[in-house]
Amino acid sequence: MFSWMGRQAGGRERAGGADAVQTVTGGLRSLYLRKVLPLEEAYRFHEFHSPALEDADFDNKPMILLVGQYSTGKTTFIRYLLEQDFPGMRIGPEPTTDSFIAVMYGETEGSTPGNALVVDPKKPFRKLSRFGNAFLNRFMCSQLPNQVLKSISIIDSPGILSGEKQRISRGYDFCQVLQWFAERVDRIILLFDAHKLDISDEFSEAIKAFRGQDDKIRVVLNKADQVDTQQLMRVYGALMWSLGKVINTPEVLRVYIGSFWAQPLQNTDNRRLFEAEAQDLFRDIQSLPQKAAVRKLNDLIKRARLAKVHAYIISHLKKEMPSVFGKENKKRELISRLPEIYLQLQREYQISAGDFPEVKAMQEQLENYDFTRFHSLKPKLIEAVDNMLSSKISSLMNLISQEESSMPTQLVQGGAFDGTTEGPFNQGYGEGAKEGADEEEWVVAKDKPIYDELFYTLSPVNGKISGVNAKKEMVTSKLPNSVLGKIWKLADCDCDGMLDEEEFALAKHLIKIKLDGYELPNSLPPHLVPPSHRKSMPKAD
Repeated sequence: MFSWMGRQAGGRERAGGADAVQTVTGGLRSLYLRKVLPLEEAYRFHEFHSPALEDADFDNKPMILLVGQYSTGKTTFIRYLLEQDFPGMRIGPEPTTDSFIAVMYGETEGSTPGNALVVDPKKPFRKLSRFGNAFLNRFMCSQLPNQVLKSISIIDSPGILSGEKQRISRGYDFCQVLQWFAERVDRIILLFDAHKLDISDEFSEAIKAFRGQDDKIRVVLNKADQVDTQQLMRVYGALMWSLGKVINTPEVLRVYIGSFWAQPLQNTDNRRLFEAEAQDLFRDIQSLPQKAAVRKLNDLIKRARLAKVHAYIISHLKKEMPSVFGKENKKRELISRLPEIYLQLQREYQISAGDFPEVKAMQEQLENYDFTRFHSLKPKLIEAVDNMLSSKISSLMNLISQEESSMPTQLVQGGAFDGTTEGPFNQGYGEGAKEGADEEEWVVAKDKPIYDELFYTLSPVNGKISGVNAKKEMVTSKLPNSVLGKIWKLADCDCDGMLDEEEFALAKHLIKIKLDGYELPNSLPPHLVPPSHRKSMPKAD
């Protein structure tokens, strides 16, 4: 166990949630500085791939990056989550957001321009200075006292252009900036408009910049209320087909369908679907603070593996260079043979092909370097990273698990997240098994006359039907025996192996709930207990 773990373990029970987070953050920072950073510096990793991590990269709140073509609702989506305007917000059908805007928590409302932002050591944006003034003039931080932003930060990006517009240069490497953010955020949300599914060249390049971050990507099909059900099916199919050509993963991306703004739905046919999808997306976003430590650990592991592979590549190129003559010719030969070198290193060091950087980008970067100035392989640096990956990481993972179990559940609160958690507008309120929960009359009573007619055709004896006769009627629902068995246990309130007319009506009601697509309760809710059995029923745990 690390020494820093031992020092802090004694006070862990007394520490609050913030102290626990700092324990993990301190461990991650320590591992990076002692194990990974020396390897990165020795082989110029920061020049080829990603700048060195700073304290703010470990301490920052979970971040969400929104990416999409212009007028797909990115800024409106942020406004929808926060339920208030933020400084620098512009919404319109044309490409209005021409800047990257980091929407973060602040005690007072205001904005900070990019050039001032990248010199603030408390913000995780210092390394963005390498993209120059053309980018920094199009970058700002918008701060406001909003409850949602106490838990997460949101990055709004410029609308991606299509057609002739995409030929206009932005003055900075847009995809490189996206890649920088992608390596540091917790979630990447790609927004699509139901009427604008084409993936332009710039959008395609932007998505490719997220290579290696596939686990962070979520897709939102916005403005889905503007089409009917048949059109929505076609739009969804077309979107999946378009994404399949750009994102090369065997897994299907999760697509959330809905209308993410606080306006009436234009088409209410799919209201239930939109509500369920919004709740799923909200749950995914709300869980980010709780998963932040694991995400940072995962990103550190990915970075360490890439740093190791980079060291093997650079040291191999150094080894192959002649000492005196023919350096330029050898350099050109090695660059052209880089795919073969990758295969050789894979076999020699048993490295997965997925850990290697993209060949074409690496070849372009290597053109600018003198290979003779590269360092030879330093086994001790490699061993330090291997030791971290094989033993230290598992210890840190155990610490994260312990602290997650001891800390209260951290969920994003405020804004749109509060509108669906309590009261009658909570998802599923008054539906399925919850129907009738706030009514005085037994909810089954309205259909009981129909169920009674069926009951008396099943030859009741002394006011009850046997399990055999009940089964004959229940199997007509075509539900599997496992489901019908659960319904039987819930409906047989007195556990006598028979059903009276109220219990039979309850069984039919539960079958209807299941056939309507709702889940059955694990135990019978009080409002579903038949009136004549309410005194005899045991209290739920």
